[in-house]
Amino acid sequence: MARDVQTPLEMFYHWEQVIPERVFLRQAIEGGWEELSWGQTADQVRRFAHYLRAKNLPAGSRIGLWSANSKDWIISDLAIMLAGHISVPLYPGQDHESARYVLEHSDCKLILCGFFDQHAHADLAIPEHVGRIALHGCVIQTATSLTDIVATSEPYTESPLPELDDLFTIIYTSGTTGRPKGVMHTHRTPGHVVPEQAKNLTTDDEGARLFSFLPLAHAAERILIGMGCIYTGNQVSFSAGQETFAAEIREVQPTFFFAVPRLWIKFKEAIDAKIPPEVQAHLDDEKKLEIAKMLGLGAAKVIITGSAPCPRDVQQWFFDMNIILRDGYGMTENFIHGCAWLHNDSPILGSVGKPMTSGVDVRVSDIGEIQFRSKGLMTGYYLNQEKTDEVLVDGWYCTGDSGRFDEDGNLYVTGRISEVFKTTKGKFIVPVKIEGQFARSPLLAQFCLFGHGRNQPLLMTTLSELGREKSRAKVSEQLTALLTEINTDLPGHEKIEQIFITPEWTIDNNLLTPTLKIKRHQIEAQFKEGVEAALGKENVTFL
Repeated sequence: MARDVQTPLEMFYHWEQVIPERVFLRQAIEGGWEELSWGQTADQVRRFAHYLRAKNLPAGSRIGLWSANSKDWIISDLAIMLAGHISVPLYPGQDHESARYVLEHSDCKLILCGFFDQHAHADLAIPEHVGRIALHGCVIQTATSLTDIVATSEPYTESPLPELDDLFTIIYTSGTTGRPKGVMHTHRTPGHVVPEQAKNLTTDDEGARLFSFLPLAHAAERILIGMGCIYTGNQVSFSAGQETFAAEIREVQPTFFFAVPRLWIKFKEAIDAKIPPEVQAHLDDEKKLEIAKMLGLGAAKVIITGSAPCPRDVQQWFFDMNIILRDGYGMTENFIHGCAWLHNDSPILGSVGKPMTSGVDVRVSDIGEIQFRSKGLMTGYYLNQEKTDEVLVDGWYCTGDSGRFDEDGNLYVTGRISEVFKTTKGKFIVPVKIEGQFARSPLLAQFCLFGHGRNQPLLMTTLSELGREKSRAKVSEQLTALLTEINTDLPGHEKIEQIFITPEWTIDNNLLTPTLKIKRHQIEAQFKEGVEAALGKENVTFL
């Protein structure tokens, strides 16, 4: 039977033959870049695959991949496929308890370790029977390393075609509301999805440059960047980390870039700190291009924002700087094959665009839930049929997100159905709608509206860099004025009773997921005592 798609491995075979001399992977190292051509990459992939095959693991064994982004991540992903096994990526910021759950739940036989935040607790996270192999940046004890394996192994010379319906990866969700769930995708999925995404989201120019910063364990980064470079043959550069990120992206000047709202907010804060907003309003196009280059986006033809809603005021700021953020909407369960503003579209603030291709069906159910049907859908959650049956109904994936279409068929995501809460007045509150209004303040960075069982909703927030530079009295004065302004336009049941300012929410303090989404229940629980003590005292309270 003829194959209707090309798998990642088939694309890998293609590029190693067609462009073996072209630079593929660039790894930032102290003082410069290490570059690997397609031919050199293929050699390392094949030597690593030979090593994995020689271990005589059962076909389809799960192999963990716990590492910050690096050239070795891509090499490992391809080698696992070539060896006939299944990758299980872990977030570099994943806590050790969650990591252990994933490794035990998936029954990983090996784990490939680069640098990850919980390296000091590696022995607690990694079961004793799971063998360890060191990748770039690894600081824990391992039996061997990719470097040693490549130096001592022969290359695997065959180029087998994987069965399209065999699993190639299990991507565990970040566990915002409970235990991570293992999303299963077959080799068929990227073959259907990634070429369409590449065609619709990027331009056809040769010499496109990708820059990888967000964790490759995150579905969007893995698909748009990790899989994107494999299907297009384009070059990808890997950051060495947060400390050097700004200098690296300025040097690379990627032509395609994907980031989450938290990074866009940081970018804006950095420019606001250097150029006062009142000056920004009078910049000409040449000065705006200088700002884009300063951010590393001077050559970017397509810029995607996703994973969470980008505050409208932030997105508008980028629009005003001639930097067009194109919102996209998808999830791990549909291999992010959802909606997006394509490279030749004119985005509308607040909308995530239309279905990405004709092969994606999107509907809003009678209860307002966004649902997807496409060839990118998962086969289910690993060892969790109950949860699978909850979200896959008659071929449709039920996202748990609420949304609406406008008259032109553009989709708007209005919140999480599970995040909607009811006050004592019996009125429902949609947090994201109101939180977006507070995002207009340059003093604020993160937002969490809550109030289940209370008379009126309350807002917890954190300060931006600009906000931290101002006195508490000045912050309180400005936010009180903003609160009054916003409340004037809100219906009575939505008016915000009080603002609480907390320390920053991070992955380390367990108030953000590894994908930088806020953990609402944890935030509310952590600051509950302080909220109760200060309730009703001041319009703006510092906890």
